[in-house]
Amino acid sequence: MQSAKEKLSNMASSAKEHVNIYKAKVEEKAEKAEARTEEEKKVAEERRKAKEAEAKMELHAEKAKHAAEKLSRNKYDHHGHHEPSLVGTHGVQINEPVVGTHGHQPVGTAAPYAGAAIPTYPLGGHRPGHKF
Repeated sequence: MQSAKEKLSNMASSAKEHVNIYKAKVEEKAEKAEARTEEEKKVAEERRKAKEAEAKMELHAEKAKHAAEKLSRNKYDHHGHHEPSLVGTHGVQINEPVVGTHGHQPVGTAAPYAGAAIPTYPLGGHRPGHKF
């Protein structure tokens, strides 16, 4: 659902970009029609290029904003538990459980058992020969 919302937001932003580019082209044609010298026509073309670049920049900024919103909505796992973040732990040891996580630890942060080969978790996801 969150991916669909992000995709729809991106599509709306893309449509807005196309409208802004079309407006810039129409304005350029109008400016070129009233331009008397070749320099004025070049200025009109440069304005169009600047407006197109600005529209593309806004599109990328909005897409980044949509992705950030999606990530902020994903702070909780499927069971309603808060997933601890490894970024910005401010001196907290990674092996210590984060308060409020009911003892859950991020994958790969558990201390290995004595005599166990490292790593203690599957790196590839599924065991060999597993179809899914």
